[in-house]
Amino acid sequence: MSEVHHGSCLCGTVRFCIAAPLRGVVYCHCSQCRRQTGLYYAATDVDVSNLTIEGEGNITWYASSDFARRGFCATCGSALFWQCNDADRISVLAGALDQPSALTAESHIYVEDKGDFYQICDGLPQSRGAAEAEKPGGSPG
Repeated sequence: MSEVHHGSCLCGTVRFCIAAPLRGVVYCHCSQCRRQTGLYYAATDVDVSNLTIEGEGNITWYASSDFARRGFCATCGSALFWQCNDADRISVLAGALDQPSALTAESHIYVEDKGDFYQICDGLPQSRGAAEAEKPGGSPG
């Protein structure tokens, strides 16, 4: 039996289904992720072919850099996705997944750019950027 995971935005306008195992959660502390969420991204990633989205027309895509985009619900503003341009994989924010998710924490990236108002004390691997550990979906957004 294959793994199936469901999730949605806060208002339920965008719903999704992932028919594949999920990678562990990577926490991204870059300034863009912090500004979008108010803290940091906590995301898994999957092959795009394993993701089905209901209400896809309600996703607003924001080109946050020359090489990546961020998808959020146009109705409630929930951050949902991060993807390198033309990539075969897409990051899915862990908090958008229905519980129980069975996810486990994996690592922290862009820790050099983290906010000055919190500490990382969980003992997980940390990297200054994306070179040492892949950011959810590939690279910084």
